[in-house]
Amino acid sequence: MHRTVLTDGLATVGRTVWRLPRLLLVGMVRFYQLAISPLFPPSCRYTPTCSQYAVQSLKEYGAIKGTILATWRVLRCNPWGGHGHDPPRWFGEPKPERETEPHEHAHE
Repeated sequence: MHRTVLTDGLATVGRTVWRLPRLLLVGMVRFYQLAISPLFPPSCRYTPTCSQYAVQSLKEYGAIKGTILATWRVLRCNPWGGHGHDPPRWFGEPKPERETEPHEHAHE
């Protein structure tokens, strides 16, 4: 029984250590969102905003891939880049079906 408790405890510590870089990076982006971003006018050309995209990328893909995706997004967010809806997805991943199907315009 002690071995199970010890094993469970080590597994919990391992998961926490594994998640720590992601949690720290998300915390840094949240700090930016709360303390720095309000000082400047909105300028992101995409939805979600670049900082929201960064948080979503970090949560979904982890620290390394999330940072790569967030950096790539910030580099694309410029006057010569694109605009519009751009949810996080890893390079080469297909768009979710709801983004590839034509939208019906219902007026209710």
